[in-house]
Amino acid sequence: MSYSIRAGGLERHTAAEILRIEPWGPDAVRVRASAGTLDPAAPGALESSSPSPHADLSVSDDGCARLVNGRLAVEASADGRLRFRHAVSGRELLADKTPYVHHAGPRVHAAGGRTEQHFEAYDGERLHGLGQHLHGLLDQKGCVVDLVQSNTVAAIPFLHSSRGYGLLWNNPATGRVELGTDTTRWAADAGGRVDYWITAGDTPAQILDSYTRVTGRPPLLPEWASGFWQSKLRYRTQDELLAVARQYRERGLPLAVIVCDFFHWPRMGDWRFEQSEWPDPAAMVKELTELGVRLAVSVWPTVEPGSNTFDELRASGHLVRDADGGLLTFPWPSRHSGDALTRPMAYYDATHPGARAALWQRLDANYHALGVSCFWLDACEPDLPREAADRAVYAAGPAAEVANLYPLLHTRAVADGLRAAGEDRPLSLVRSAWAGSQRHGALLWSGDIPTTFDSLARQIRAGLNVAMSGIPWWNTDIGGFGGGDPDDPAYRELLIRWFQYGTFSPVMRLHGDRRPNHPTFSTDITGGPNEVWSYGEEAYGILRDHLMLRERLRPYLTRLSEDAHRTGAPPMRPLFFDFPDDEQAWDVDDQFLLGPDVLVAPVYEAGARARQVYLPSGARWLDAVTGRVLQGGTTLDVRAPLERIPVFIREGADVAAWLS
Repeated sequence: MSYSIRAGGLERHTAAEILRIEPWGPDAVRVRASAGTLDPAAPGALESSSPSPHADLSVSDDGCARLVNGRLAVEASADGRLRFRHAVSGRELLADKTPYVHHAGPRVHAAGGRTEQHFEAYDGERLHGLGQHLHGLLDQKGCVVDLVQSNTVAAIPFLHSSRGYGLLWNNPATGRVELGTDTTRWAADAGGRVDYWITAGDTPAQILDSYTRVTGRPPLLPEWASGFWQSKLRYRTQDELLAVARQYRERGLPLAVIVCDFFHWPRMGDWRFEQSEWPDPAAMVKELTELGVRLAVSVWPTVEPGSNTFDELRASGHLVRDADGGLLTFPWPSRHSGDALTRPMAYYDATHPGARAALWQRLDANYHALGVSCFWLDACEPDLPREAADRAVYAAGPAAEVANLYPLLHTRAVADGLRAAGEDRPLSLVRSAWAGSQRHGALLWSGDIPTTFDSLARQIRAGLNVAMSGIPWWNTDIGGFGGGDPDDPAYRELLIRWFQYGTFSPVMRLHGDRRPNHPTFSTDITGGPNEVWSYGEEAYGILRDHLMLRERLRPYLTRLSEDAHRTGAPPMRPLFFDFPDDEQAWDVDDQFLLGPDVLVAPVYEAGARARQVYLPSGARWLDAVTGRVLQGGTTLDVRAPLERIPVFIREGADVAAWLS
């Protein structure tokens, strides 16, 4: 039952389990345990590890072992318990907790394929990441977080700790993590294995650098993507979409991307334009290009019987199966089902390499060949109620074991295709993501969110946790998705405040199903006006000014894209990311930094015309409006009239001129 050194790692074999601990990138280790063999092909987010030639491994006569890799030291006790320390200071970062084992035995509890891993919990620890969740918290200590994809939820099982470690639960099974006061418990619903990766870092930046080194760096953001994106539910025809793009040009307003939303196809799964409404998409793309505008096109993973792909995908085994037999289907509206009627839809299987190739073949022929290189991968959880999602059987395995892989591999299908076609900066707008999605150019958005100030407040915290999950490119539907009356003064105020927040978001996109909207999905659904001139003259002037401000920020965003590509540093980040030694910065959850030099304090309360702002210590800050230079480490009341939100620039930064 003692440890041995095998293939550059530590192993311990007992009658109950195999445990392996091995260096996996600088300052990090991977831990795997199983009651059977360790499957090297088990799905996960970790890319192949580079050798760690400086790792030090040793086994003691008393049955203990030790592994040191850079900043991280692992102490393995004779009974199999692991303790992770900072290799230089010796400070404990994290340790196993096995409350149900009295003596030597398995480190994990497994029953029926369900697996749990327990860790100690620590007073004062702050926990961030875990993807996108709209609970309205930045520090998630005390939360129970389901690791299940859904609309508005992106379950990314990476946890950043204020104690100086990052932990990836490298298991795509559905499950949950419980961040309790006495125990942190990770649970997988199936698979019968433990697989996690842990790194030590002296700063949050070091932790994310290490994490994205092993799960993949994001590609550079395409130059066009840092500008303003115009969208609504939905532009029904080619003429309608072009008229909007032309009006932006006539008004002298910058426009980088315009979005062609769903139901532009004949049937779900055709993945092409409906000719009667989009008679000459090649000419449309050509005119948009001449206007300096990119077209983004919606792609859904649903496949409708009668579409020109259904029979071929079914015959090739490229559709998701149902554990109860046959194909997994769910009723969903079709252009051909009539108003408020539905038809059973199947789902292409993103976990099947052949299905991914078949999808790209059609996207390439029907869109990319026309000049479209930006795809909106909507409903890519895939969008199913839980009871149906749990019955899914994918090529990679049953849902309980692999479901969280779906959005990752769906995004990969497009990224692989774009790269093969010569596009070296793939970018896809996605509604869900998993660990490693950033390496395929995932641009995550927060789904179909409400149109309220409370919703806006929740986005601020959600976006910061996405940033601490390794996804640098994130955005929201400016104004919220469902509802919002452009003629309502109260909603206009919300739209303005959200637009101001969006100006400083990594990607700036206006979208929503505005009133008067259609009550059901049908070929008539379009939503009310949602362009910047749709909200009255006062709002228009403010929105126009912020569009121009966004244009001036684009060179700075290019620089932040290069940083993200090189180190994994997210453009939007919490204050503690750049000021980890400022204890108060860890408690600020309603402000953020855009890169190292721009501090943004959104206004998220109706009627508010001022708000408190904390300036982190360790720097001096320039008020972007008054030009005053203020000392960090202070809290102040800042005016926030309707036309602006508080913004501060780090003294000495070269972005001040862009904001004026």
